[in-house]
Amino acid sequence: MPTYVLGSFFIYVIINAFTPGPGNILALNTVTNYGWKKGKPLFFGIFTGYYVVQLLCALFVYGIGTFLPDVLGVMKYIGAAYILWLAVHIAISKPQEEKEEKSASYTKGFLLQFVNIKIWMFGITALTGYITSYDSSLPILIFFELIIATFGTIATLTWIGMGAAIQKWYLKYYRPVNIVLALTLVECIYSMLK
Repeated sequence: MPTYVLGSFFIYVIINAFTPGPGNILALNTVTNYGWKKGKPLFFGIFTGYYVVQLLCALFVYGIGTFLPDVLGVMKYIGAAYILWLAVHIAISKPQEEKEEKSASYTKGFLLQFVNIKIWMFGITALTGYITSYDSSLPILIFFELIIATFGTIATLTWIGMGAAIQKWYLKYYRPVNIVLALTLVECIYSMLK
């Protein structure tokens, strides 16, 4: 795999992992409302769910590649369209008020990841856009999905650790931050389709 493509893969992973999404926002909201100790069950549910979903993404992409290999080429363009949609959405989005969570349970955090379309699209797009053109073996797909889940966990831990500090900074500078992130994602599309 060319270094340029691998670099773009990591840029895509970092941006996707660290931008606001359901898991990161719920973690931030929970830590600011309940603190680390009371929020731990929910946080560990989010982390566990993230890894399970990414492993399912690897199995899905492997199955498609094995039984319908021509579909992977099409999925690359679907993934590029998704990244473009994500870039536009990030560029025009504004911070939203978080809703207060009434409980911080492991099950709530775990199940959130199964309905979190962002991480499903994230995992499938990363594999079909950057990895499968070079290697579509199951161990490699799982390896890269574990990288994605690890970055996602680190990102959620960052949102937890920084708590209100990130929220205040992001609220103040959200527009330029969102535009830079969106432009960087557009560059990732170029390397995906190159």
